[in-house]
Amino acid sequence: MIYNIRKIFTILSVMVLGGVLVYNCEPEPDSLGEQLFLNGAAEGAETSYDLIAYNINNNDTIRTDAFKLLNLISSGSTSSTAVLGAFDENQFGKQKASYFTQVRLASYNPDFGTNAVVDSVVLVLKPVVSLDSLTTTTNESYVYPDGNVDAKKVVNTYPIKKYGKAKLNGGKLTLRVNEVTEFMNGVNDIVYSNKNFLTNTTALGSKEIKDGSVSSVVVTKDSDNTELFTSSTPSVRIQLTPSVFQTKIIDKKGQPELNDVSNFIRHFRGLKVSVVENDGYLFQFTPNDMQLIMYYKNDKVENGTTTRPQTKYEFDVKGTNVHSAYYEYDRTSAAIQSVIPNTTTGDKKLYAQGMGGNSIGVKFKKEEIDKLKQLYQNDKAAIISAKIRIYTDKSEWSNPYVKPTNFTIVQRDKDSSGKETTAFTTDYTSLGALFIPLRAYDLDKNPAYYDFTVTKSLKDIVESGAAYNDKYFKIDLAQFAPNSSGTIAGYNYTTRAFSMGRAVFVGSDPTNAENDTTVTPNEIKLRVTFGTKK
Repeated sequence: MIYNIRKIFTILSVMVLGGVLVYNCEPEPDSLGEQLFLNGAAEGAETSYDLIAYNINNNDTIRTDAFKLLNLISSGSTSSTAVLGAFDENQFGKQKASYFTQVRLASYNPDFGTNAVVDSVVLVLKPVVSLDSLTTTTNESYVYPDGNVDAKKVVNTYPIKKYGKAKLNGGKLTLRVNEVTEFMNGVNDIVYSNKNFLTNTTALGSKEIKDGSVSSVVVTKDSDNTELFTSSTPSVRIQLTPSVFQTKIIDKKGQPELNDVSNFIRHFRGLKVSVVENDGYLFQFTPNDMQLIMYYKNDKVENGTTTRPQTKYEFDVKGTNVHSAYYEYDRTSAAIQSVIPNTTTGDKKLYAQGMGGNSIGVKFKKEEIDKLKQLYQNDKAAIISAKIRIYTDKSEWSNPYVKPTNFTIVQRDKDSSGKETTAFTTDYTSLGALFIPLRAYDLDKNPAYYDFTVTKSLKDIVESGAAYNDKYFKIDLAQFAPNSSGTIAGYNYTTRAFSMGRAVFVGSDPTNAENDTTVTPNEIKLRVTFGTKK
């Protein structure tokens, strides 16, 4: 029982973007029921009620064009994140991520000078790394190859932030680049994650990420300490075939293919970055930081002397180009393959996965709603707090992978015509920036569990007479994305397209009953705290 609770909420300027607050104790009643405790006027008790929880199959497909990966919010705030890699495990099977980008010229009808010859071409990717885990090596006797200049080379190495089998094959992952042979359409065209644009089967280049780490490099000249080369951000530099760029770029000087963007994106249609391996780990990188650099030499005449200095030309692989992610799945022998969603009684196990994998659906049971209405009408038991509590499955998800911390929850209703509508939960729309939709507990233990606040949604039905109307909640492993002012832009602006997480949770199948020791406990429940006036 709770007596004389006087709690002032001080969650100032908190904008919860689908993330969680982490606790290791039982939660307090939320602010929607706080007024019932003021002035020592109420008692409270928590009771559990059954729910219907089930898997939502998204057909392993999600929108993954530039709008979702690079420029998620139209108001100016950008979310530049994409995924590469491969990860295979027993519950969800194999998930493999590749990335496509168009290529554009920095300016059209370029002049590469006289007798231009490509030296090298490099594609630069910048993975998300752990900046606090730095190792540094210095080579005081380095010789810079362009001109054989005596120099010093300083290399800072950082581990990539990985999800999956970080140590498989020593953390090795091989990136491969292929030229796209299919026109990728325009930047405003919608692309889904099952679209695999056609490519030339001969790779333009490849690079092995050794030990799952990437480096930044600075080369300085011994004689005067000037910089000869710098790559200040940890990156992967993939060397591409120079002859392709000689033929397709340098040798096309003055020709229609290089005269405007329309011609060029049909001449050089784009690049695909993928991984060779079928198992290992997934990692995120920032597409808006990608670079495609061509180094070439041409004749330069000064005072009657001809030299051939090296020039750097950087293509545009960011901004207004077409970008998309391609996700491959192989569920053949995975546990999720046998799941047939049951929206009537619920599923025993709940599988949630980002990047187009399963979502979780949760419905109130009508008979439980009727019980709550009776309590309210007959016993004056007002709802102080209502939480959906969900546990990770202790047996099916016992592994070293990081437990998810980012979730989104939205509600789905039917309008007067029977059409399904999606929106923020009424808890969020009531409290806005002061609302904390989710708390996580015991993330370092097995099982962990999560409480989703649905107080207002339940009160509307039980106490305010709103129609039950087959309302349900949809939960995803993602977070809501902010707009330029730092607030959530909308219920449909989320990071699902590049969320690498996954987990198995305990569902609501009747065989999950906690009093049955032959089955898995910790069934998903609605936990309601009531208050009654003294």
